[in-house]
Amino acid sequence: MYSVIVVPPSCGSAEGQLRIAAGERLTFGRAQAGEGLTIAHEGVPRVAGEIAAHHNFWLLSNLSEHQTYVVENPEGAGEHIKIGPGRLDAPVPFEFSRVVLPAAGDLLAFDVWAPRHTFRSVARQGLSGALTAPAFTLDRTKRYFSVLTALCEPRLRGEPHAPLPAVEQLVERLRPTWPKVTRSAVYWNIDYLAVKLRLRPGPDTAEPGQRANGKKESLVSLALRFDLVREDDLTVLAATADEAVR
Repeated sequence: MYSVIVVPPSCGSAEGQLRIAAGERLTFGRAQAGEGLTIAHEGVPRVAGEIAAHHNFWLLSNLSEHQTYVVENPEGAGEHIKIGPGRLDAPVPFEFSRVVLPAAGDLLAFDVWAPRHTFRSVARQGLSGALTAPAFTLDRTKRYFSVLTALCEPRLRGEPHAPLPAVEQLVERLRPTWPKVTRSAVYWNIDYLAVKLRLRPGPDTAEPGQRANGKKESLVSLALRFDLVREDDLTVLAATADEAVR
């Protein structure tokens, strides 16, 4: 089972993503071959770095001689870490990451997702031994959770057969708490939720011609059936006083 997904630059579909399982490594650079990530730019070293999947997070090795890489958290209000040249196996704690490479005056970037991030209560009731793996893990502070809540909202408000909101309606519903939301951002989060909640098999397991139809309906059905989103969660759609005046 994969634990890290690498999204190459300008990748517009799941078929172009690279998935690696815990213990596997993927190199990137200008002269990659085989299953590595090729970044065709003369300012990128031939072997620029390596990504290693480690359970539910990942490690980044900077194999360049002079360039510092930056790993941004796109949802972290500027949160980032810097990986100096020669640094090996630096742990990256973000669920969503954007790796930025300086290259001959340009800044090149690709994304790395770690959808197996897990969350649990600190209380263990005094029990020893291995933890029970959660069936679904969602971070209620992330934008994908707001998108899922907005999708579920009509049915959470007592209309079990209400039609699901269109993407345009989702954009308007999310705008008070997410002023820069766009249609493409909503589509991106829906696709990510489908991956995170394992609604769609990876390209290595998908049968030829198989497509993920009814993605929104499947997400809402799963979320409501297993109480991944509850009525109390509708508060994530309510703008605070500060957000309302932006």
